Amino acid sequence: MRRALDLLYAASGALAALCLASICALMLVQAAGREFGLLIRGADDITSWLCAASAFFALGHTFRHGELVRVGLFVDMLKPAPRRVAEIVALSITGLFVGYMAVAVTRFVYDSWKFKEVAQGLVKIPIWIPQLCFVFGVLIFFIAVLDELILVIRKQKPAYQLAEEDRRARGDYSEMA
Repeated sequence: MRRALDLLYAASGALAALCLASICALMLVQAAGREFGLLIRGADDITSWLCAASAFFALGHTFRHGELVRVGLFVDMLKPAPRRVAEIVALSITGLFVGYMAVAVTRFVYDSWKFKEVAQGLVKIPIWIPQLCFVFGVLIFFIAVLDELILVIRKQKPAYQLAEEDRRARGDYSEMA
């Protein structure tokens, strides 16, 4: 199970990176196209969808690697037993919020599909297609939060704490800058 979850988070992070690389490529082609009088219709629409997809696909991956903003300043000062309780409370609240978000987003995208909504811009496609990235990204983030909560309940260190300890052991304090 651990290997499958880690693969899910890595794939999600890779999709986010692919979306960012696609934005770069699209913008470069668009800039070069201007020189030759070539217009890429809908490039702004596609760029905005890729930008949103990259943000949501990255959530689970960055959370597991300790790169997402969290309440570390408060939690890091606590001794092990109170820290564990604080982590459980924080992860439970986060899990509830992200779970609610997943349900709400899924309903939103389902309604877009049900009512056959079409994108408003130059690219006329069913809007639920790019919105699916939002759903999958939030679901993966929800899984990552539950994964960490289960680890803390089992009295194991969460992955984001291990990643942070590893960075500090290597002398990397870049997240503090």
